[in-house]
Amino acid sequence: MIYEINTRVWLKQFDSSKLIDVPRSYWEALRDKGTKYIWLMGIWQTVPSAVKKYCFVNGLIKEYDSALPDWKEEDVIGSPYAIDRYDVNPEICSKEEIIQLKKLFNNMGMKLILDFIPNHFSAETSLLKEHPEIFLKANKHLYGKDRRTFFMEQDGNDYYAHGKDPYFEAWQDTIQVNYLTSEARDYMTNVLLELTELCDGVRCDMAMLALNSVFSNTWHEVKTAMNYEPPENEFWSSAISEVKEKEEDFLFIAEAYWDLEYQLQSLGFDYTYDKRLYDRLVEGNVKSISDHLKADKNYQLKSVRFIENHDEKRSITVFGRRTKAAAVIMSTLLGIKLYYDGQFAGKRIKLPVQLGREPKEEVNEDIQSFYNKLLSITKNDIFKKSEFSLLTPIQAWSDNDSHKNILAWLWHYKDDHRLVVVNYSDITSVCKIIFDPQLPSEEITFDDLLNDKEYLRFNDEIKRNGLYIQLDPFESHIFSF
Repeated sequence: MIYEINTRVWLKQFDSSKLIDVPRSYWEALRDKGTKYIWLMGIWQTVPSAVKKYCFVNGLIKEYDSALPDWKEEDVIGSPYAIDRYDVNPEICSKEEIIQLKKLFNNMGMKLILDFIPNHFSAETSLLKEHPEIFLKANKHLYGKDRRTFFMEQDGNDYYAHGKDPYFEAWQDTIQVNYLTSEARDYMTNVLLELTELCDGVRCDMAMLALNSVFSNTWHEVKTAMNYEPPENEFWSSAISEVKEKEEDFLFIAEAYWDLEYQLQSLGFDYTYDKRLYDRLVEGNVKSISDHLKADKNYQLKSVRFIENHDEKRSITVFGRRTKAAAVIMSTLLGIKLYYDGQFAGKRIKLPVQLGREPKEEVNEDIQSFYNKLLSITKNDIFKKSEFSLLTPIQAWSDNDSHKNILAWLWHYKDDHRLVVVNYSDITSVCKIIFDPQLPSEEITFDDLLNDKEYLRFNDEIKRNGLYIQLDPFESHIFSF
């Protein structure tokens, strides 16, 4: 379990704005919910002078108005993904304090995850004067053609590219790192090596943008105009290998899209975002969800399951009455589970990352109670160390196809079992599930941990005809037997 925190905003709930002063009891409470990794998002030093220049454009102002109607200019603190360099923001803590916090987490059985932003730095990063060779240089012609993607440095001597996703306009508050050169690759690898002193792993922002094929396609025109020769090896393969030689257990998590997850896993990533599962849960097609869960086991073990994070809308806003069912699904699968601060309280408002203050929201006590119950169930070791089997619900009787609305899987280790069954539809649905309980006794008690009910069933009947299930819309069972 990874717990993501929007650090600059989250800190304001405490008496001190320093990370080191957060009460130990707060971290203990997260650990007791099953948290293994704490991701402190947004601790790097940004460039305050760039905020006024880049963070008050119409599109962003519209987002601020929607999320925080009473926002003021001082609430806009800039994107945590447009950083000056990998120095800890002194308003949050010092380098020494981050190391101290890492040791605290480790002593508590947890690990610290920080951001690695491979694609870009702030457009006004101080590194541009010190290391201009690591950035994607352009020319006057390219700048003249596209002033949204290219810009002239402050001294007016050179032209550079803003950071970019090939499917969207460039992020104008950033400058693009040039993965066509060994200088940039070496610099970014050294950053990762230095980060091993501060944390136990990194969440790599938009990791697929540094792949050779993606980078070359995105910047084909620049590559041709500037005569860049792309290297043959992949940055991630060499960088991850070098870091793991120094720190074998250092964790690499990739934010990844476009079905490039497997390629990134093959280059050394420990985990990659499972955006496909998220999209299919949003779409609500049970067959497509089930088909997705038939992927290779090793691939699934390296998948990050989530229903919200800082990039997505809040889950309760997206899923509505499906929220609990979606949470049960993501929380009981193979792979690692990502939860976002505020998710357990049922927060509804997605905060733009440029804002440093969030609106006050009442705790949704029903959602909070649900997550307390769910996490008390899923922190059990059986969801980490046992065997996972996807099951196939069948018709309970002819002329009733509602079994197609139901998802089911089994975790088992020796005589301990968990059977998860979810009706991911808006109608009451029934099915039978045929499986071997692998128990010697004829009578089996199914203890529904999620709903505090017990059912007595018979071993032979389950193996021969199946376990009968009836679930109301978007309801779930998590049986222990």
